Amino acid sequence: MQESKYRVCTRCVMDTSDNFITFDKNGVCNHCHEYDRVVKATVFKENTKKERLQKLVEKIKKAGEGKKYDCIAGLSGGMDSSYVLYLAKKHDLRTLIVHFDNGWDSELAINNIENIITTTGFDYYNYVVDWEEFRNLQLSYFKASVVDVEVPTDMGIFSLLPQVALKYDIPNILIGHNLEAEFTMGKNWNYTKMDRGNLEGIHKAHGTKKLKTFPYYTPYQQFKYQVKGVKKINMLWYDECNYSVIEKKLSDVFGWKNYSVKHGESVFTKFYQSYYLPKKFGIDKRRAHLADQINANHKSREEAVEILQGSVYSSLQKEKKEYDYVVKKLGLSHEEFDEIMESKIKSHYDYPTNKPYGNTWDKIFLKILKVKIIVSGFRRLNMLFE
Repeated sequence: MQESKYRVCTRCVMDTSDNFITFDKNGVCNHCHEYDRVVKATVFKENTKKERLQKLVEKIKKAGEGKKYDCIAGLSGGMDSSYVLYLAKKHDLRTLIVHFDNGWDSELAINNIENIITTTGFDYYNYVVDWEEFRNLQLSYFKASVVDVEVPTDMGIFSLLPQVALKYDIPNILIGHNLEAEFTMGKNWNYTKMDRGNLEGIHKAHGTKKLKTFPYYTPYQQFKYQVKGVKKINMLWYDECNYSVIEKKLSDVFGWKNYSVKHGESVFTKFYQSYYLPKKFGIDKRRAHLADQINANHKSREEAVEILQGSVYSSLQKEKKEYDYVVKKLGLSHEEFDEIMESKIKSHYDYPTNKPYGNTWDKIFLKILKVKIIVSGFRRLNMLFE
């Protein structure tokens, strides 16, 4: 329930811009209590991580025996995905790097990605979505006036990875979700990333181009993925989660350079988090990122407060330069974009959600996926014929 007046958590820096935040009698928010309950009970103890990681590496290599690759890993150029590739190289995992190119990579991200590819020597799979198609999809989200205009990018990479795993018969997908540093999020600050029905509903209402190259992770592929037993492995559970330490390692090995803000590897993501969310929705995602760093004891609350007192942009000139670039790349005039910014805010739930999509076979496989015993039976058959 939304608080009647503005408040900030006394332990972290989450505030009432999260409409659903609550506070205990000491002014500590629900996010801090949830962090204690979930994260601190889930992450592995430091003295067990090395042994756990070694056993995990052995399992990954065993699953990859007789195949070209042990695993695949998505690479955006950001810190988390880059560190996954650092760990894969360190432990001699035969890895296929996958990149979803949506046209928004920053120059620094491109340089970081190239350095990682060169240093690791890993094969590289770059999927380039048609720019006009993807631009039109992003415009659909802006015109829909919903909070999470980042869904198309996230759904693109999350759909692409299992498809590539199936295409090249790769048994493991390495991911880099830093639970300690990416747990907190305002309930009304984003939307689920894999609701294809919602994406298609928004695009049907506001888009003009068919989605021909945007990755479609079909129900049949989902079924096949489960039957083959492809494993999704979060590498950051088994190693370092302190970003200061991670940055030093990436810099030493890859010559990797950090961005001015988290997820700054994408020009669009930076603009979405630094301009669109604060100015249209009153949301500063830095609060969530900093709250986790406080609760993980990677930053003090005082440091976080000082960071929040400053703007993401170092000057109004730099903000305007980025604004001009993004608006022009989207094919809009300043007046058209300002109209989007001023339009009435809508919920993702104002559009179709979680509805079956595709042809009859897709709907059949969606039903099969819900029956685990059937999937288990097909998996046993698949193992017999492999």
